[in-house]
Amino acid sequence: MKQMGMGECCCRKKLRTQAEKRALTNRLSRIEGQIRGLKEMVEADAYCTDIVTQASAAAAAVNSFVKELLATHIKGCVAEDIREGKTETVDDLVKTLQKLMR
Repeated sequence: MKQMGMGECCCRKKLRTQAEKRALTNRLSRIEGQIRGLKEMVEADAYCTDIVTQASAAAAAVNSFVKELLATHIKGCVAEDIREGKTETVDDLVKTLQKLMR
């Protein structure tokens, strides 16, 4: 699978409302802040377990983001494609879930 860099996107697109984009980008901004905070803790020689605690919180925030995005995907994209007879979307969902469970 091709690794995507900044500004690149895959061939498929999902049109989101401004509210959806705002909610997702707000979550990502908070996560980005948590990661910056982790970097600052390392640079400041913070105690290991304090960094681990903050890293765990950042990981939980990423997991929460993924759960929300996946739920939206299933309720929207997947359900719509199934109604339209596009069963390959189910295969794609299965592959995505398998990646998450590694």
